[in-house]
Amino acid sequence: MNSLDYELVESEGVFTYKNLNTTIGFVRFNKAGEIEYIFVNPIFRKKGFAKKLLQLVLKKTEKKLVFQEPISPLGFKLLQSINSPN
Repeated sequence: MNSLDYELVESEGVFTYKNLNTTIGFVRFNKAGEIEYIFVNPIFRKKGFAKKLLQLVLKKTEKKLVFQEPISPLGFKLLQSINSPN
């Protein structure tokens, strides 16, 4: 695995992207499609990882995604981008 490679790890209610050195980001969710927590390592932000994580949850739950409170302004913007039609 080189520094650009990453893998997806799935466990009960969590998707995690990681590479050889660190966790890139993860999302914790429930079966109702509620996002309990999402985090992307600052080094990897603005590269589409948060959106990819949310799309995985959307596919897995087949529900409209909802963020649990509190929602940051950036989190709200991210949620709108994933729930709006393309």
